[in-house]
Amino acid sequence: MIAVTRLDGSELIINDDLILQVERTPDTVLTLSTGLRLLVKEPPEEIMRRVVDFRRRVFAGLQIIPAQS
Repeated sequence: MIAVTRLDGSELIINDDLILQVERTPDTVLTLSTGLRLLVKEPPEEIMRRVVDFRRRVFAGLQIIPAQS
């Protein structure tokens, strides 16, 4: 989940797994797999950085358990 800011200044938390596309038009448009399109203040590079940071934190907590034979 990442936080984004709508153009009216309100904060929204979105599931980053739902992001299909990020466009600069000049505002940033997030297209979600649900069909919803969101206009946000953050530039596309910032959206990508937030997604990568979130996923790093999630995967850092995983422990690989070796298969038993």
